[in-house]
Amino acid sequence: MISTNEFKNGGTIAMDGQLWVIVEFQHVKPGKGGAFVRTKLRRLRDNSVIERTFRAGEKFEDAYIEKRNLQYLYRTADTFHLMDTKNYEEVTVSTDLLGAVVGFLKENAELEGQFHNGQMIGIQPPIFVDLHVSSTEPGVRGDTSKPGMKPATLETGATVQVPLFVEIGDMIRVDTRNSSYVSRV
Repeated sequence: MISTNEFKNGGTIAMDGQLWVIVEFQHVKPGKGGAFVRTKLRRLRDNSVIERTFRAGEKFEDAYIEKRNLQYLYRTADTFHLMDTKNYEEVTVSTDLLGAVVGFLKENAELEGQFHNGQMIGIQPPIFVDLHVSSTEPGVRGDTSKPGMKPATLETGATVQVPLFVEIGDMIRVDTRNSSYVSRV
């Protein structure tokens, strides 16, 4: 068990049958009344964030998250096949568990798998990935007052907004946390 007095950023707790990561917390001791802890929690299943207030000293189940290095091997219709790089065990994952990460996975990519009680609960892709642009329209300068952006489809099928100078065949770096263009490589 873990008390609200032992909360730390990045810690994981089990609450309401779900696993939550503590994004931030603040101990508050008002002049009148009991102390409390104001928190921001992120659900591991779908990355949704909530704000919750708890009484000081309230206890929760401490959830241990094991992290393993995985390598993306190949994809079938609606499943992805990954390999644990330590023991070479194959792990099959549905596209539902991967979510938006699907658009940035290339074969042989290194990922971080998150496991709880032997079950995979999430995948953390590399923060930056380098991908080729497979299709985009030619950019025309002068159409906007701000630096222009246009949609580009990447080799994995994902679509991101890129500057007007990016062309078909260019290799670009994408931030997987917010699906945004970083630079040309």
